[in-house]
Amino acid sequence: MKPEPAMKIIIPDDYQNVLHQLECRKILKDHDLSNIISHYSNSSDLAEQCAEAEVLVLIRERTKIAESLLSKLPNLKLISQTGKISRHIDLQACTKYKVAVVEGKGSPTAPAELCWALIMNAWRQIPQAMQGMNKGLWQTNLGRTLYGQTLGIWGYGKIGKKIAAYARAFDMNVIVWGSLESRNSAIQDGFTAAASKEEFFAQSDILSLHLRLTESTEGIVHRRDLDLMKPDSLLVNTSRAELIEKGALLAAIQSGRPGSVALDVYENEPIYDLDFPLLHFPNVLCTPHLGYAEKKSFELYFSQAFENVLEFIIGNNSNILNPEVFL
Repeated sequence: MKPEPAMKIIIPDDYQNVLHQLECRKILKDHDLSNIISHYSNSSDLAEQCAEAEVLVLIRERTKIAESLLSKLPNLKLISQTGKISRHIDLQACTKYKVAVVEGKGSPTAPAELCWALIMNAWRQIPQAMQGMNKGLWQTNLGRTLYGQTLGIWGYGKIGKKIAAYARAFDMNVIVWGSLESRNSAIQDGFTAAASKEEFFAQSDILSLHLRLTESTEGIVHRRDLDLMKPDSLLVNTSRAELIEKGALLAAIQSGRPGSVALDVYENEPIYDLDFPLLHFPNVLCTPHLGYAEKKSFELYFSQAFENVLEFIIGNNSNILNPEVFL
């Protein structure tokens, strides 16, 4: 007779049914591992589907963990986060309900490559050309080359550094804005640091945001910043939608500065509404938060998350973010 599984483990918000494509799922082969691919409308619906869960493995920030959910999951003992935790997890509430939280690590490669793909597609206007061809039209638009253009990078961390390296390979000029540490690091790497935020927005032909979302960075990009951008410039955001002041992006697009936008992140995800305003501008390129959603990245994320589950099961709590749950 097959023994009862040691732990009931659920992966919510697995839109792409990734679980059954992962090689690393064998790490938890001795446990009852399942996923939820269907969309739910509220935390009560999710709680009903996760009622028996002892462990939740979260895919980045897709699942919001708040007291309203935790209070309905009496069996939950552990949340294993793929990548780093963010504001989607109420750590204090987890501690209150004696739910341990552990996080993993990420890789900058997939999000950096996705960002560069958006830059290439938006700047060369490839989606518009494809749409024209699908309608029986030929060479309906003119895109631009990246050579000699100025790329502004706000945030010179792991992803920002990769973007700068790509830009160098394309013979672009790179200017960096961010903390003093970021700017000094960029200068050491042979790039230019902007003298001011105003100069940064005004000089960039393409401006890409690469900041983590924190209380200090939420709404850090204001409408007045976007108004400084060139009328033919491109704004790229593959980091977090909330970095831009609420309502500022839509107003800026409508005013014509910047001239085009490429987005992979949104204030409320997932988006199923066909009337979502940003989908209806010909100069706005939208992708459904694909930055981290890539096979090798998922193998990395989930292998770490699954290993963290095993460590918890055997009693190794050294990497728990809220060790107070054991007091």
